[in-house]
Amino acid sequence: MKKIKFEKRKLRTRVKINGTNERPRISVFKSNKYLSVQAINDDQSVTIASVTEKSLGKLGELGKDGMAKAKELGKMLAEKLIKAKIKKAVFDKGGYSYHGKIKAVAEGAREGGLNF
Repeated sequence: MKKIKFEKRKLRTRVKINGTNERPRISVFKSNKYLSVQAINDDQSVTIASVTEKSLGKLGELGKDGMAKAKELGKMLAEKLIKAKIKKAVFDKGGYSYHGKIKAVAEGAREGGLNF
């Protein structure tokens, strides 16, 4: 039942959001262990850039702080997109509520230079 409600929320959000080459969709996926963020061009069905917690490696100063790691993921994705000359994006929170790690990813991307 929970999974069905989550999928409905996710689809309700996705219907309203579409990523283009100039303004890609920033999609967040959260598993029990890791967080993954992608910039997607929906017109061509292509992932422009992606970052996962695994790609952070062992950052000693962050340790096990999940919020700090999420913010760092947002900054890393923003750096990749700015290198690709993309400054604007659309944030897709999926079926998740906008708080905690999801919010930290968005704030990190904004600090990195992206505009939502």
